[in-house]
Amino acid sequence: MRYTLLLHYPEMSADDLGPEALAEGMREFDDYAKALDAAGVLQSAEVLQPSSATTTVRGGDSLRIQDGPFADTKEQLGGTFVIEVDDLDAAIEWAGKAPSVNWGAVEIRPSGTRFVDGAWTAFDYR
Repeated sequence: MRYTLLLHYPEMSADDLGPEALAEGMREFDDYAKALDAAGVLQSAEVLQPSSATTTVRGGDSLRIQDGPFADTKEQLGGTFVIEVDDLDAAIEWAGKAPSVNWGAVEIRPSGTRFVDGAWTAFDYR
């Protein structure tokens, strides 16, 4: 099964964190990504820019564009890891190893479809 680990945590700037905490966090995420890769389960990893760079688009009668994140919360989506593992238990195990689980939440969401080689491919949910 393919799962996306969505990392939610309070947003802090490099200045808020300080150089030592920033370097430690970068090292922990680097170690985590390398462990996923070495296990052969990492499909992709993304660190997102701050939520202040977010643009939200909504449909309806007319297209509405909003600067900033949609959710009004202290925790923001900070990054994602897409993994391919045997089952939810394995995804939970990997999510529990994400460095950000100590100061935020890791949402595990199974993939429904993905676009590969010019076509949408559905996943078997069973």
